[in-house]
Amino acid sequence: MPQRVLLIEDDEAISEMVRSYLVKEGYEVETAFDGDAAERLFHRGGGYDLVLLDLMLPKRSGSDVLQTIRRDSLVPVLIMSAKDSDVDKALGLGFGADDYITKPFSMIELAARVKAAIRRAGYAAVGGPGQEAAPVQEKANIISLRGLTVDLDNFSVLKNGEEVKLTAKEFQILGLFASSPGRVYTKAQIYSSVWEDEYYGDENVINVHMRRLREKIEDDPSKPEYIKTLWGIGYKLGDVLE
Repeated sequence: MPQRVLLIEDDEAISEMVRSYLVKEGYEVETAFDGDAAERLFHRGGGYDLVLLDLMLPKRSGSDVLQTIRRDSLVPVLIMSAKDSDVDKALGLGFGADDYITKPFSMIELAARVKAAIRRAGYAAVGGPGQEAAPVQEKANIISLRGLTVDLDNFSVLKNGEEVKLTAKEFQILGLFASSPGRVYTKAQIYSSVWEDEYYGDENVINVHMRRLREKIEDDPSKPEYIKTLWGIGYKLGDVLE
């Protein structure tokens, strides 16, 4: 069966262009042009493999639609937006977007992002129905950092004995560093490892997820101890291994 995509875009010309291209690529595409219609179609249609979501929608904003989707589903959501500030909100405020592409975009890049998002969708389920979570590494392990316990099997993190609720990507980023102490990762390497896709130079995705992760695990996010920034190079695990 073809993979199903729900395309939510109020500009009918853009919607038709994207729909036609994805159909040629072998996807089944359904379209909605406002937030209310998008929510009705999502709950009625069910079984989508990916949602393409514009944030600037009439009747109900894309951010509201995203939050509604996330209450019921872990389907991968790819944001389409020309405004970095809106993307930052969608990725950074816990709404649960998986990736974004900035308008204007090429159809080739969009198709690549769609394919990659569907391919890696398994990680997001973390035990959800019909999907398998993609572990950070194959070997079962519990890693103890100073005040922090990272359970790679159960996708859980404890800080001073209290559960820290991370999104799937935040967990994968933390697991990446905890599993490779001493290694320095560039943003391109982080994106390649966690998103399993080619890095297009969009630093905002990495920046937002890193900031949110630090807000959850660091005592003082402005002075991070767990994941250190090496300016002009990348990031590495701090001196926190026990």
